[in-house]
Amino acid sequence: MTKLLSIATAAISLSVPGCHAFVAPGSVRATDIRLGVKLEGWEIEGALKPTNNFVLVKVVDIEDETEGGILLTGSAKIKKSEGTVISVGPGKTHQESGLLFPMPVVEGEGVVYGKYDGTELDYDGSKHTLIRDDDVLVKYSGDKLTLESADVVSDNVLVKVDASEEETSSGLVIAATAKKGSKPSTGEVVKVGPGRMASNGEIMTVDIDVGDMVKFRDFAGNEVSIEGGEYAVVRMTDILAKF
Repeated sequence: MTKLLSIATAAISLSVPGCHAFVAPGSVRATDIRLGVKLEGWEIEGALKPTNNFVLVKVVDIEDETEGGILLTGSAKIKKSEGTVISVGPGKTHQESGLLFPMPVVEGEGVVYGKYDGTELDYDGSKHTLIRDDDVLVKYSGDKLTLESADVVSDNVLVKVDASEEETSSGLVIAATAKKGSKPSTGEVVKVGPGRMASNGEIMTVDIDVGDMVKFRDFAGNEVSIEGGEYAVVRMTDILAKF
């Protein structure tokens, strides 16, 4: 319990009047004050406010039923790395120039993040997690993730992966996703991020356009399922070629 609280307080601050241990000057707002909120069973008097480039996300409930209506129990329940942004930190500063990198998400947006990313915590009676802005794979508006509402951040690219069938020399047809130790690494670009910010504050745009076909490093993409389709979020630096 003590160890988890230590981890959480490294990424958040408590906005409490008169308490300066975790509060940056001028950061207290009347809307932050909420009495009776609990963090890991401890009652606190202020709302959690992430620091640096951390994002506080309320995790979506675990699915206990498939789309076909089959009830799932125990370890079979589907755990999603998805949730709603509750609050965001001010952003991180560049080590050399001191410029502040703006946060790519805002309160109320939905986000999908890496399966093993974040520090989970029980806050206000619900499961939350603290992730970094770099952990965000896809952000979206509205109640549900759709291809239309989805966007990628920074220099990430969303690729509709090519899971087409391949034929061996003997004529046996094998699905690309079924090949042992392999993973689709080609596909069509459907979303492009705004680019990464340079040390001087300028945005370095991505040299990839929607509609391009790309080849990226094996296992470099993070898999994301959108409306039943298979997609991969790939950093620009992991794209080897376009055609």
